[in-house]
Amino acid sequence: MIGRTLGFYFAKRFASAMFIVFATVFVLIYTIDFVELMRRAGDATGAGTGTMAKLALFRTPATAERVIPFGMLFGGMVAFIGLSRRLELVVARAAGISAWQFITPALIVALVTGLFVVAAYNPVASTLKDRANTLEAHIFRRGGVALGKEVWLRQRSVDGEAILRATSFDMDNGTLLGVTAYVMDSASQFLERIEAPEAQLRKGYWRFVKARVVSIDVEPETHDAYLLATNLTVDEIRSSLGPGQAVSFWSLPGIVSRLELAGLDATRYRLIYQTLLARPGLLVAMVLLAACFSLKFLRSGGLARMVLGGVSAGFALFVATQVAEDLGNAGVVSAGFAAWVAPSLASAFGVLTLLHKEDG
Repeated sequence: MIGRTLGFYFAKRFASAMFIVFATVFVLIYTIDFVELMRRAGDATGAGTGTMAKLALFRTPATAERVIPFGMLFGGMVAFIGLSRRLELVVARAAGISAWQFITPALIVALVTGLFVVAAYNPVASTLKDRANTLEAHIFRRGGVALGKEVWLRQRSVDGEAILRATSFDMDNGTLLGVTAYVMDSASQFLERIEAPEAQLRKGYWRFVKARVVSIDVEPETHDAYLLATNLTVDEIRSSLGPGQAVSFWSLPGIVSRLELAGLDATRYRLIYQTLLARPGLLVAMVLLAACFSLKFLRSGGLARMVLGGVSAGFALFVATQVAEDLGNAGVVSAGFAAWVAPSLASAFGVLTLLHKEDG
């Protein structure tokens, strides 16, 4: 087995290279976002340089989270190529250390990094993203209407099943505007229709203001306030209307169960949860791909070809991941399959390639 000192040395080199690549990309994303926000700030009141800098800082971690796998890939390539150029891998091979042994520290770093990203980085990035959304809505005054379209919601509660249609949703106040609710019993038989200028979401119920209630066996009635039970929350409605809501890994299981209880589609959040669970495996796959294209003895030439091969493999894996996610969101395949298929195939390709190069 590889010695403890040498193992820590390889792990340190790999972690340093990965961190430098990620930090470079993080700064680049922050700079581009800050410049774009400053361009948009011309027509907004109270949008000073400091505010835009804080907004860009809040938005960047969530965006940078998506490039962590590529930071692992390119960081691994940089580390392995650097070790090869200094002939350290040659010395390790001469001492009887196989490629699998000096790749193991990098795999451990990738696995630990993946667990850290899922358990700590993602919740922090989600919290900052939520703050950024709130700040951006306040600055640019665009938080009032959800998607600029009609809003359709479906819910189940103690009052039965209901379908709600509204002209818009005020996310700041949790209010549906121009709302019509169709209420049915547990057997899906129509009970009543509720029409109101607005419906305010409270804890456990909707409060319809100046509501007109029409049912099958009672004359239409008008109420100053009319209550309808619900299991929904503002965050769940915001989440169901669009992808802008950032969700922490630890809150996803609860959100999925509540959305399913309310009768809303939770496919997207099941996919997000499975994708985060597969993140450590994806980072391990990136290290294996980096090793496939970076362990060649550099004095035999072909550095440009190695780098191009690694970039191409990373791009192919990214495309495969996006296609799998699209299929999962569409319900064509299960969320688990969509999240795990790309990391599994990439890991299998990396292992087979290394077996062929090193042991074949």
